[in-house]
Amino acid sequence: MKPEPFIPEPLPPSGIDWITHIPLIGAANAALGRFDGLLQSIQNPDLLLAPLITQEAIISSRIEGTQATMRELFLFEAGKPAESDEKRQDIREVMNYQNALNHARERLKTGPLSWNLILSLHAILLDGVRGSASVGIVRNIQNYIGPIGASIKQATYIPPPPDLLPEMIHNWEEYLVGPEIDVLVQLAVLKGQFEVIHPFCDGNGRIGRMIVPLFLMEKNLLSYPAFYISAYFDRTREEYYSRLLQISQTGDLNGWISYFLRAIRDQALLNIVRASDILALYESMKSLIPQVIRSQYSIAVIDTLFQRPIISSTNFLEISHIPPESGKRILQKLRDAGVIEVIREGKGRSPTIYQFSQLVQIAEDEAFV
Repeated sequence: MKPEPFIPEPLPPSGIDWITHIPLIGAANAALGRFDGLLQSIQNPDLLLAPLITQEAIISSRIEGTQATMRELFLFEAGKPAESDEKRQDIREVMNYQNALNHARERLKTGPLSWNLILSLHAILLDGVRGSASVGIVRNIQNYIGPIGASIKQATYIPPPPDLLPEMIHNWEEYLVGPEIDVLVQLAVLKGQFEVIHPFCDGNGRIGRMIVPLFLMEKNLLSYPAFYISAYFDRTREEYYSRLLQISQTGDLNGWISYFLRAIRDQALLNIVRASDILALYESMKSLIPQVIRSQYSIAVIDTLFQRPIISSTNFLEISHIPPESGKRILQKLRDAGVIEVIREGKGRSPTIYQFSQLVQIAEDEAFV
């Protein structure tokens, strides 16, 4: 039997089992509220939540097959060349994801989450990387999902044909800005429908996951778009794909909604722990580093280390704006006190690269991934 493109039900969907979802709706909203309470207590979220942004970019990209670690990304930013062209591409994809998130955060300060914004995020995400032939535009071909090398006859899933996409995208955006009984259920439906429509030739999964924190901020459930859900999807990847596939195969939207609400609940609680650890480390450094360096540049030093926990001596001076001679003395004092450690000694024109290990360990902690 020849597989056919799946045509999803227009939004809003019929058949949401609200009664069944009530316990998870309550738990997910409560956990998210606790996380937002913590966010509101952070005076400089752009700085202190940077490791979470980086981890989200890495994990969301990893789900799609990109193999770049946080350490490799930080080392690349510190000036260490990538080991291969393929690794350089992987790192570029992660950096593009970061840039897209940062762009969205700025755009949301002055305008709403919209399809035009999503198109601009897609253009940033795929700028200069694999799959970048059609950036920032909706696909005009029939694509499909299946094993590598499989033909469309062997496809696991065939999204709607391209001629139906304008109407479906319009319907999706109407639901995006419209009312719903519960915002998290609305987000689950939007995320599921986006994946089902599969509007782009590439980058659908990453854009779909990026929408989650942006929508939560749009609906005032978060004061800062810092809810990063990819870690949960990565830990439960088999169920993640299965639940999405069941929407088209059996019409089980409620199974996907329940899974998504669990993801919000569980990841919110883990995000609280990780953000709290970062905040506690920052406060401890505000006490320790002034004692170590005895300098007027203490805050600049702390902020630079939290912005770039793996950093070259050159980047340290550029980002902190500390005069070179003072900066060199400060780095030596930090090194002697064990606040930072050398991971590559400078040689010739290559600067020394340092690591702020305590922050790197929090950011890379596999218990949260």
